[in-house]
Amino acid sequence: MAHSRTLITHTSSRSPVSEQYKTIRTNIQFSSLDHQIRSIVVTSSGPAEGKSTTVANLAVVFAQQGKKVLLIDGDMRKPTVHYTFQLTNLIGLTNVLSKQTEFTNAVKKTDVENLSVLVTGPIPPNPAELLGSQAMDSLMEELYNVYDVILLDTPPVLAVTDAQILANKCDGTILVVNSGRTQVDAAVKAKDLLETVNAKLLGVVLNQKKTSDSNYYYYYGE
Repeated sequence: MAHSRTLITHTSSRSPVSEQYKTIRTNIQFSSLDHQIRSIVVTSSGPAEGKSTTVANLAVVFAQQGKKVLLIDGDMRKPTVHYTFQLTNLIGLTNVLSKQTEFTNAVKKTDVENLSVLVTGPIPPNPAELLGSQAMDSLMEELYNVYDVILLDTPPVLAVTDAQILANKCDGTILVVNSGRTQVDAAVKAKDLLETVNAKLLGVVLNQKKTSDSNYYYYYGE
């Protein structure tokens, strides 16, 4: 399947949209005074709301700060991160969690300095069980010793429980809302579901908000 997602933060780092991503990055970094936010789930209420584009561009702007960043494709149902970075998806997270390989063998470097990716690998029959396993907890602990920032792309909240499972394991969660697609009640329900698992909702990213010359990305922290 020939598909690639434009990483505007990489190709046009001074564009208005890139600046919005940098603003989101700054807001995330200052969203907690108690402890540093190092692992972030990026999700949405439903499909095609822009979460995968958002998380990929956020990964780029964190890497541009000189931080060592890992982007994990935690969407084991409809993975797209490998398309975005034009990588193969033969070995990845599922192989690591099922003890077929070490994460060091599965992580791939990208064209973006300081940014690595862990793709999903083969789609498993039991995504929720794998993501909720002790193996996932152990992997996160290992990754904290190597990376400054870990971002996770997940399936939509209202579709399956995967996003809730991962949000419970991470320092913070961002909910992506599409101004022309997302229904308010769906966004509210997604927020409520995340809060039931004690997810720390860092804020909401509103994308595809039309302006006179561009699509800006706005960030609303809690």
